[in-house]
Amino acid sequence: METVQLRRYQLEPGRTADFLAWFPTLRPVREQYGFRLLFALTDAEHDTFTWAVAHDGDETAFRQVEATYQASPERARAFETFPACVAATEIGFVTDVA
Repeated sequence: METVQLRRYQLEPGRTADFLAWFPTLRPVREQYGFRLLFALTDAEHDTFTWAVAHDGDETAFRQVEATYQASPERARAFETFPACVAATEIGFVTDVA
């Protein structure tokens, strides 16, 4: 079983490039905790960034690993250079229906 989390960020106007320059620092940290990046898309015209990560197991297992990841020193280091340009977020678990 795989659980997928969809993450959508509304970025501050004109800050997409700042976010995109920082985002690659996050991927190896997520991967270290078993997350797989499924896709990452930007809509620069509307200053949005949408991405999805997957992890083996059910939603409970995903949440447990995510809590460990959130508290990790590796994540803290990655966020030392975060450009603080996310104005709003939508995060939820999704199911493929295609």
